[in-house]
Amino acid sequence: MSPSQIIVLATPVFFLLIAIELAIGYKRQRNTYRLADAVSSISLGMLSQTSAVFTRLLRIGIYTALFEHVALWRNDAFWTSLPGWLLALVFYDFCYYWLHRMGHESAVLWAAHAVHHQSQDYNLSTALRQTSSGALLGWIFYVPMALAGVPPLVFAVVALIDLLYQFWVHTEQVGRLGWFDRWFCSPSNHRVHHAVNDAYLDKNYGGVLIVWDRMFGTFKDEDAQEKCVYGTRGLLNSWDPLWANAQVYAGLAHDSWHARSWADKLRVWIKPPGWRPADVAERFPKPAFSMAQMQLYHPPMSRVVQRFALVQFALILTGVAAFLWQADAAPLAHSAVWFAVLLVSQWALGAVMQGRIGMPMALMLQSGALATASSALGLTQWYWLFKPLTMVIALVLVAASAYPSSASSRFNSKTLWLLLAALAGSLAGDVFLMFQGFFIPGLVSFLVAHLFYVALFKSGQAWFPHRGALVATLGVGAAMYAFLWAGGLPPALRAPVAAYVLVIALMAAQAIGRATALRDTPSLLVAIGAGFFMLSDSLLATNRFVMPLPMAQVWVLSTYYAAQALIVGGWLAHQAASPAIAAQATHTAGDRRTPVPRDVAPSVAPGTAARSS
Repeated sequence: MSPSQIIVLATPVFFLLIAIELAIGYKRQRNTYRLADAVSSISLGMLSQTSAVFTRLLRIGIYTALFEHVALWRNDAFWTSLPGWLLALVFYDFCYYWLHRMGHESAVLWAAHAVHHQSQDYNLSTALRQTSSGALLGWIFYVPMALAGVPPLVFAVVALIDLLYQFWVHTEQVGRLGWFDRWFCSPSNHRVHHAVNDAYLDKNYGGVLIVWDRMFGTFKDEDAQEKCVYGTRGLLNSWDPLWANAQVYAGLAHDSWHARSWADKLRVWIKPPGWRPADVAERFPKPAFSMAQMQLYHPPMSRVVQRFALVQFALILTGVAAFLWQADAAPLAHSAVWFAVLLVSQWALGAVMQGRIGMPMALMLQSGALATASSALGLTQWYWLFKPLTMVIALVLVAASAYPSSASSRFNSKTLWLLLAALAGSLAGDVFLMFQGFFIPGLVSFLVAHLFYVALFKSGQAWFPHRGALVATLGVGAAMYAFLWAGGLPPALRAPVAAYVLVIALMAAQAIGRATALRDTPSLLVAIGAGFFMLSDSLLATNRFVMPLPMAQVWVLSTYYAAQALIVGGWLAHQAASPAIAAQATHTAGDRRTPVPRDVAPSVAPGTAARSS
């Protein structure tokens, strides 16, 4: 049985203990759970486990290679005896202590480990909140075990034991445990580790044993007079699982890029978290950390969104369990496809809880991901369901968005019908291309859809306001057409394909020109979506007429659904913002005596870039 399967079997136990902790918290009137935070933490744990399928080489492969070729002592019989197992567990915990400690003392290691500390709550769901990038450098700290000849199987088992042990210490419902606290990592000791209070910062690194901290001077006892405040000093303020893993890396990359000294470009990654070159700190100042800035990130969620989140969470959890159960036996390419589906679903759920997208858009993205996966893996019946369903959801989303509660905010009817017509044309093209022999009707349907998109992007703008974009897109289209012609484009299709290439190039040019004129985020999203349309059609034509592309359906459909989602999302965001902008302008022009309050604090306070400075 693989470690992934063991995690799947342990999952019901995790949730049972979470339910018990939740019940105890309610009984004591000290509930430590918030729905969105708990879902976000467990989602990051799921992402950590699914991504680990692809970092197996770093986690086990390198260790096995070192064990086979450079082990200084080989005695498998000893290591598989009871004393050997106990020594291996202690040995692992010692190595883990140093990995954990360096994860707080070196910025690049903190970038991976920070994920585990980002929650501002402290409960058993926080234990499941794990990094997806820790294996990139973490394996280095276990090289001594390979050199000592600890067999890979023993290493894997004690690593799993060490990890599972740490689950129960993430709780506020268990108090001090007397003598146990002096020897072992306990809830009290680990609460200190997760706190950002000055007195508690960067303490208590032990995984199973706390004696390492006592030996090396990093132990701190929990003080009943100073309540632990949880999170990181650089607040995440997001439920996005991708940004949670990338936040610190992005900050380090920014500082490294802007540092003038080549030495400083390297030091940014090696120095303690929070260290910044003087020239970068001067050009891009950040406020000093203050406990007063530790405001709780808690965007509102309606009852409907909460129910949606719970259902989505249950479905994603089921999908992750199925993925992990068979991942070790499945082809890596198949695992990569299903991993992408789960990742899209997790991102969409986080975006809904955060209020970045609505529930219909999340369903559209998830349906598109399932259509892509079922097509790539030959699951024909599911493909026939999800491909048309995706565009049906898009049509419903646009139609529903046209009738908000405020009558003054209704969308422009002309642009509404243009967008609906473009999506209907795309739906027709999708259906035609699902059948053999209907390529021309499908091509015509998409041609009509793109013409509607051109008219949509023209609304309120001049024709092709950015001449450079027009020349560039026409140039790309001409180059693509020449490539198809040389690659064997059938004579009967040369004229229809030429017309199609011209129209889609004009669509992209109009979208880019609109973005340069409006200079706002929604129009930029629409322009990027038009660019994805060109890319998707280019991949489709290359695969059909020039040469087969590996996993062609993945690339063609993923870029196609990205295009549709960006255009729909960007256009709806623009339409929703337009009435607000107009109302604000009217208010400013009509009533200049009404002052705008300047002392309104933001709902979420900014934080610094790292946990420790």
